[in-house]
Amino acid sequence: MTINSFIIYLLIINLFGFLVMVIDKFKAKKGFYRISEKFIFIICLLGASIGVYTAMFLVRHKTKHKTFTIGVPLIFVVNIICVYILSTLKIIY
Repeated sequence: MTINSFIIYLLIINLFGFLVMVIDKFKAKKGFYRISEKFIFIICLLGASIGVYTAMFLVRHKTKHKTFTIGVPLIFVVNIICVYILSTLKIIY
């Protein structure tokens, strides 16, 4: 995978993560069926932790949940470590 395609992937997945949080906030306010926390953490693991974390504070959603205020930054650190390993192994070049 080239670095350009990887950057495009990260932009798309983070935009998706941001939108998921905004939509979940809207659903919470309206009393609609919610997006599961498990799904949000899965997309964070797939690289959307920056988008989710940004949305958490811009729309003030899930900022009182310790699992999110601690978990999302920890997942970001795991993502950085994975990117480092992948680039060291020349999987991302």
